[in-house]
Amino acid sequence: MTNLEETLKQHIKKLVHPLKEGQELKMALKAKLTKKELKLLEAWADNADLDALKTKLKLDEERYKALTDKLVKKLNQEKTKQAICQ
Repeated sequence: MTNLEETLKQHIKKLVHPLKEGQELKMALKAKLTKKELKLLEAWADNADLDALKTKLKLDEERYKALTDKLVKKLNQEKTKQAICQ
């Protein structure tokens, strides 16, 4: 299991079907998330420096929190779960 899959499982409250794998999962996420949301999710999966990411994406603390909340909410929507699961 990749870091991305583990990160998704941490943030999704109830996952009934297995996640897609590899490139198929990334393509499904790319279709459902904004570029900033996807970069944030990938940074979480890679345990990247979040301060550097905030600077790169031009996010202050408030906008970072809003983006995080929106991302987690989107990951828990049924349409998103259906897209990223097998």
